[in-house]
Amino acid sequence: MAGEPPVRRRLVGGALRRYRENVGYALEDAAQVLECDRSKISRIETGQRGIRSKELRELLTEYGVPQGEQSALLNLARRGDLRGWWDQFANVLPETFVDYIIMESSAAEIMVYEAQLVPDLLQTADYTRAIAAAEPAYTSSQRDETAMAKAARQEVVLGGSARLAVVIGEAALRQQVGGPEVMATQIARLAELASDFPSITLQVLPFSAGAYAAASSASLAILRFRDAPSLGVVYLEALSGGVYLESQVDVANYIRAFALLRAAALTARETASLLSELAR
Repeated sequence: MAGEPPVRRRLVGGALRRYRENVGYALEDAAQVLECDRSKISRIETGQRGIRSKELRELLTEYGVPQGEQSALLNLARRGDLRGWWDQFANVLPETFVDYIIMESSAAEIMVYEAQLVPDLLQTADYTRAIAAAEPAYTSSQRDETAMAKAARQEVVLGGSARLAVVIGEAALRQQVGGPEVMATQIARLAELASDFPSITLQVLPFSAGAYAAASSASLAILRFRDAPSLGVVYLEALSGGVYLESQVDVANYIRAFALLRAAALTARETASLLSELAR
């Protein structure tokens, strides 16, 4: 949302506040650790300003945070200062979404639900171009850039170590995006991913499932981070820009909703069988 601090800073800052309160420290106590004024600590905890890696490690060590959780937070804090593949696609990637991509690249677990479309991480290039073609403000060059950006993102995520759980509404398989040939190739790609990628759990939510959890949401993604059970973020896509939720309560609620979605969907084996049948 406009005017809000980047979600990565809010995530790190919120964690620092929880750790500080858990050990009973006041803002003044944390300020003494960094030899600064309390307002700096307050701005860090609300995400209004970033924090250097050295200062972050000092605070985490003072709060007695386990090493694995320290590493996850340090990785998140550093990522925004590094150049990545996303820099070359600034023309088609909104700044707020780049923040999500940076977090996604360091996530250990990614949970995605899409009701109407094939998720970005599983799209073929032609399917991506067909989606971009429906956006009247996009030029032909921007459509190609969008396809290349998604391909680069897929290479990072699908080639990494993150576990990916995806629930797709049956409508996404029936919606004729780009025409029959594009859809045939896209469904064949989904069948391949469902069968040959052990790090991906793909499930289809059939029309026959009836009413289900998260029915009011057409698209959501949840990120979790290795060795940091208290860290997580929810991304809800919207036309005017995505909405991020990073409170522990919100993340827990959406994780429960996603579990219910998976329970209502076809199993991974049933999904692989359905996709193979559709591909044929």
